[in-house]
Amino acid sequence: MYEELSQGNLINCIKQSFGEFCDFRTGKNTQYDMIDVGIGAFSVFFTQSPSFLSSQEDMKRHKGRCNAESLFGMQQIPSDNQIRSLLDPVAPSHLNPVFREIFERLDRAGVIKGYRSYAHNLLVILDGTQYFSSQKLHCENCNSRELSNGKTNYFHSVLTPVIAQPGNPHVIPLAPEYIIPQDGKEKQDCEIEAAKRWVAGNGRFLAKQGVTLMGDDLFSRQPFVLKLKEEGLRFILVCKPDSHVALYEMVDYLAASGVLGTYQKRTWNGKYGEIYTYRYANKLPLRGDQEAIDVNWCELTITREDTGEQLYKNAFMTDFEVIETTVEAIVLDGRTRWKVENENNNVLKTKGYHLEHNFGHGSQYLASLLLTLNLLAFLFHTVLDLVDEKYRLIRQTLRTRTKFFQHIETLLCYVQFSSWDELFSFMCKGLELNTE
Repeated sequence: MYEELSQGNLINCIKQSFGEFCDFRTGKNTQYDMIDVGIGAFSVFFTQSPSFLSSQEDMKRHKGRCNAESLFGMQQIPSDNQIRSLLDPVAPSHLNPVFREIFERLDRAGVIKGYRSYAHNLLVILDGTQYFSSQKLHCENCNSRELSNGKTNYFHSVLTPVIAQPGNPHVIPLAPEYIIPQDGKEKQDCEIEAAKRWVAGNGRFLAKQGVTLMGDDLFSRQPFVLKLKEEGLRFILVCKPDSHVALYEMVDYLAASGVLGTYQKRTWNGKYGEIYTYRYANKLPLRGDQEAIDVNWCELTITREDTGEQLYKNAFMTDFEVIETTVEAIVLDGRTRWKVENENNNVLKTKGYHLEHNFGHGSQYLASLLLTLNLLAFLFHTVLDLVDEKYRLIRQTLRTRTKFFQHIETLLCYVQFSSWDELFSFMCKGLELNTE
């Protein structure tokens, strides 16, 4: 059932894209194939071992064969500097088909079906994050800001969409969209413009899958909402009072008139009671002019029963009808937006992937291409956690990602494995894990 999602087949999938990389070398200086260059860079991120390639060269000299060959299918091992030089001109968009292919494989295997939420839709969350900042290093694709001390700060940012689900600890990364200066544009690029490009490039495909797009208050503006509607995407977006004055004036009017929808329930969290108060309304103006479109709105406030302390409050706009029987499910999905930060961006920054580390900046696309490879490594790890029992048991036993990467790095330095299954079986045996 999961054969397409085995580690060996996932490696073959990404190698196919590496084979289509543009090779800008001229003359006879083509010692290394672009597949080896790409898979060499990816292997470092998959193992999260900066010295992986040099350790494999040592193993090759001593044992005649190495894990770079048997596990990653490399023919030759280029140096780090050669990899950076050859990958710098390659735009990260060349790797977008890998994200799409893995999604389709997960769908065929029935994994995506288990991620569906309200209205049987998938929740796709958009969020931006910065991954490089310097006052010295910069390239043609950097954005910049003037600092109060008169110096210029150069930085890279990226939009990192993920599929998420309430209660599910695993998010599934989708192809990123880089926030970089655009040809013919006078202003610097920004998160919302990157989101529009991402929706334009992926919207039709995702609409066929049944997708609810989610994001913070930045995205709950009419031009972006119209773009979602144009592409056939549903939405649940954070909606704050200070940025939606006309909408909240109508909410206040409905509340004062006694016709604003309300629903309340009590829950017990194991220590004390909590009161969940929902308010909702349909067909409210998104903004205060005659061109405003209508959206539906809902709000949740959680208070502590014994003290009255407010524990949580947030509101969302959506194109789903909000009534008493649907408001809980819609808000539950809306609250899932934080997963793109906690279970994607924060994991990538603090749990072993070193998202904000400068692996190589280059003068063209190197920084963004290397980040894409890091995102793909995270995606591969997520897929294995979902479908490979041995991998999942090892991860659960070792608990932290950092510890897992340390074990992988050490083993691959000293032991030559013929396959990924042999490596995972070896680790299970060593950790005395029952895989039968």
